[in-house]
Amino acid sequence: MEDSAAVAGLLWDQWLPTGVRKLVAEVLPGGEADARALAVWLAGVHDIGKATPAFACQVDQLADAMRDHGLDMRSAEAMGPDRRLAPHGLAGQVLLEEWLEERHGWPPGRTGQFTVVVGGHHGVPPENGQIKALYEHEELLRTPGAGSRVWRQAQTELLDACAHRYGVEGRLGAWRTVKLPQPVQVLLTALVIVSDWIASNPDLFPYFPDGASRSDEERLAAAWQGLDLPKPWCADEPTETAQELFTSRFKLPAGAAIRPVQEAAVELAREMDTPGLLIVEAPMGEGKTEAALAVAEIFAARSGAGGLFFALPTMATSNAMFPRLLDWLKRLPTADGSRYSVHLAHSKAALNEHFVGLMARSGRVAAVDLDASSERQRRQRDGRQQADAELVAHTWLRGRKKAMLASFVAGTIDQLLFAGLKSRHLALRHLAVAGKVVVIDEAHAYDTYMSTYLDRVLAWLGAYRVPVVVLSATLPAARRRELVEAYAGRTAGDTAEIAETDAYPLLTAVTPGGAPVVRAPEASARATDVRIERLADDLDALADRLESELGGGGCALVVRNTVARVLETARALRNRFGDDRITVAHSCFVDVDRAAKDKELLERFGPPEKANRPVGRHIVVASQVAEQSLDVDFDLLVSDLCPVDLLLQRMGRLHRHRRGENQSARPERLRTARCLLTGVDWPDRAEEGVPEPVRGSVAVYGLYPLLRSAAVLLPHLDGGPERPVRLPTDISTLVQGAYGQEPVVPEQWADALKEARERFDEHREGQAERASVFRLGDVGRPGRPLFGWVTAGVGDADDSRAGRAQVRDGRESLEVVVVQRRADGSLVTLPWLEADHKGRTRGAIELPQDQPPPPFAGRTAASCGLRLPLQFSYAETLDRAIEELEQLYLPAWQGKDSPWLSDQLILALDENCQTRLAGYLLRYSRFDGLEVIRDRCD
Repeated sequence: MEDSAAVAGLLWDQWLPTGVRKLVAEVLPGGEADARALAVWLAGVHDIGKATPAFACQVDQLADAMRDHGLDMRSAEAMGPDRRLAPHGLAGQVLLEEWLEERHGWPPGRTGQFTVVVGGHHGVPPENGQIKALYEHEELLRTPGAGSRVWRQAQTELLDACAHRYGVEGRLGAWRTVKLPQPVQVLLTALVIVSDWIASNPDLFPYFPDGASRSDEERLAAAWQGLDLPKPWCADEPTETAQELFTSRFKLPAGAAIRPVQEAAVELAREMDTPGLLIVEAPMGEGKTEAALAVAEIFAARSGAGGLFFALPTMATSNAMFPRLLDWLKRLPTADGSRYSVHLAHSKAALNEHFVGLMARSGRVAAVDLDASSERQRRQRDGRQQADAELVAHTWLRGRKKAMLASFVAGTIDQLLFAGLKSRHLALRHLAVAGKVVVIDEAHAYDTYMSTYLDRVLAWLGAYRVPVVVLSATLPAARRRELVEAYAGRTAGDTAEIAETDAYPLLTAVTPGGAPVVRAPEASARATDVRIERLADDLDALADRLESELGGGGCALVVRNTVARVLETARALRNRFGDDRITVAHSCFVDVDRAAKDKELLERFGPPEKANRPVGRHIVVASQVAEQSLDVDFDLLVSDLCPVDLLLQRMGRLHRHRRGENQSARPERLRTARCLLTGVDWPDRAEEGVPEPVRGSVAVYGLYPLLRSAAVLLPHLDGGPERPVRLPTDISTLVQGAYGQEPVVPEQWADALKEARERFDEHREGQAERASVFRLGDVGRPGRPLFGWVTAGVGDADDSRAGRAQVRDGRESLEVVVVQRRADGSLVTLPWLEADHKGRTRGAIELPQDQPPPPFAGRTAASCGLRLPLQFSYAETLDRAIEELEQLYLPAWQGKDSPWLSDQLILALDENCQTRLAGYLLRYSRFDGLEVIRDRCD
């Protein structure tokens, strides 16, 4: 108990961000001093429930010693299953409630908001029914008879001693009238959990008698120095102009001017009364990421945030963001010797080279020899200073429950949505985000199911007064309003302006409980007119058109809505243009090949000053992976019909960069940006019928959004060269038209659209209903205890296959590690893998089956993870696939000696890179990824 209290005090003083401390302090009459004393006291008494018969009876030898001192108790066997009614957290909560009422005159209705911290310190606050049941079994707290008085005396003396030692004796009277907001209850619970975990670590606090030679102060000092937690970020508000700020933080080229939307975002962040929610809507390529980081620095300085979480839609986009985050951190102004904890938050982060490099520099956590100086102390004593902050992937801040506590994190949106999922140790996730600025990228990419969780998380972030920056190229007005109202509360000021404006670019800001402010900065000078034309959904027609368009060379991007259409198209185009003229990109590549594919696309089709563009003509056939976070540039775009906001994202890859004056460096025929719209059976004229999108597109997006998108594009499709889509001018008009309620379709489409709308509404209502099952409740009124806060939850939540399925609406996916089986039965890593950054061979490494593979071989194999497509997500096929995959179960690959491959399903391809699984033939190549064909032999 003393160790936990002492650690809580150090965490409060040296680790908790200022904003978190301020949130707790402002609700207590004594401010910061009261808040610290309360936190330390709760950590000190959190295990008082162990001073009960229900807990003490577990070890006979110790129980006998207690009986000798009058603390009578039955044996654990005699107590039977009733003992489970008194877990020590709940027992401690009840004892503390009794003590506050009987010794300090607290009314029963005021105790729970404090004592729930003790009750919930193992991750789940008790429910009212559990509390009632324990009160009905007092024998679990104190043995009836003569021993009852002794038990009560011991419990009271312990609590009295803690109140005295931790300085709350004289404060309990003043706290009696306090109403703790639920966010404060959560933060105190999380702090006690962290304190308990650190104090329970025997490497830091050795068990008796190992640490007996040290005084309590020496023991604590050795443990804290051995833990060596980096302090939170303490940002100073930048005083530079916006131009100067961007130049220093992002190394802009000499003479480069920042975008108007970037300057306006910085100005608005500075003008807000207090940091809050800032939504940035701007075209692709306008530097929204840099704007978010600049705003985050301002918000952090003004709010006391101690870090940043950058949430992105996928692992691939998270991996791409991580080195950019590290670069920004290295350019932040810092005090000499500053250290920041950083983390990459997704399930395959340990395969990321940037993150692995940081992990390699982090040592073991253990108590230190106080007589020895650390390397850091030697550097300071020798007068050597670091030019920038040291970035640390801290050993203790790893694992599914602690990793988000690092100060700076880039990761998937799932990590944020988990804060809205009723799950064990949810308080830790809330502490992790409560002390940061949160940036949410690609906000348009989240469906109704995910948005249901996101809106609830925003409500809690608003209650914590967490600054949030939301980035999107395009947002429907209704969705923008929902985000504002979720964060600011339903009592927010008039939000009509948010829904009515069609300005673009657009900034929307609001503080918790405040009225929104809207700004419409000028668009940058960059503008593109994109001509849209229909193209028949026929592969020969596509090949003919590309042959015509690319006659003088050039690079075309063909975006399909399903992987099957990507592969079918690639085959047809290879037959016409040759293998070396076609590149394929989609989501069904093993992880290492997917990363290599993204790198290849950037190297060949990225910005002019960086890319080595192919000579002659080249065609990239891709799925939706081309929509997000890739700075690639093409001369011509062919796209399946999709929701208009996503089509605009795809258009953002068309003439993205200037190549010569008026694009003169592009082939002459391709100097005008054009998008050929296909994937639809188009009627000759709109009045002659309804467009029929291909079945795969309807399965992915639904018919209603596709018809609305087709309708708003009709004026541009039928207007010819005189009616191009003007970017960015037309972006807002198109998006609001497609997602609004106004009729936009020709009269002849009305019946089809009405039927499609009904199915679409049913689907969205179903998504919202499914999401609500495990969604966290809204923020309760101040003083209401967190009893039952995560009742009927999902247990533990993490970034596993099952964990992600809880916050994303989709069938459970199946993930495998792909290896190759040679003719002699041996297993090797995929043969085409290139050497790593140290020059070590990764291809065709033999994987022994009778012993754990060496670490490098195991890690290389694990880097070939693959998520199988939708065919394997249906229950019967999924079960059959797992049963077949488990036939290759290698006991030597399980357990702690094989951390990379333990518990993984292994998919072994033959020497032709084929295999059969659950009635399907699977083919894989480094060029085309995975192809799945129904097995006719099955």
